[in-house]
Amino acid sequence: MVDDALVGLAEQVGRAFKARGWMLALAESCTGGGVAEAVTSVPGSSAWFERGFVTYSNTAKIEMLDVNPQTLDAHGAVSLETVREMAAGALARSHAQVAIAISGIAGPEGGTPGKPVGTVCFAWAIKNGMVHCEQRRLDGDRQSIRRQAAQYALGHLLALSQPAA
Repeated sequence: MVDDALVGLAEQVGRAFKARGWMLALAESCTGGGVAEAVTSVPGSSAWFERGFVTYSNTAKIEMLDVNPQTLDAHGAVSLETVREMAAGALARSHAQVAIAISGIAGPEGGTPGKPVGTVCFAWAIKNGMVHCEQRRLDGDRQSIRRQAAQYALGHLLALSQPAA
């Protein structure tokens, strides 16, 4: 899944994080560790990447990230509510200052009319309490959706890590 563009983006994130003294934690579902793969492809990433959680099942989300089962029952794994709790759990269960959470439907099956294949939810959280959540609709096959999700997550993280002007 990892490609040169994704690794290049991770390198930029790494430079920004090192400049800020930040550490990153990841909570990945549909990307299956793809963001962590890109990050750890960068030499020296241990200076800014603290840990990653691949929580593909709902049970893993509950056990590893303390996602509330009621959130999953009410909203599903692919929801803004769930990724918000995943990001909070990654921060709480790590020494990182920033976390990304990603959950989606990469296909080719599993979509519904309300959540078609390509629906991906993201959350970016900073330990100071800032959380930003988004839902996107990505196109393509399974691998393309997963790659796009990883790229979008890192791209938004890079923007978030830039000093305020």
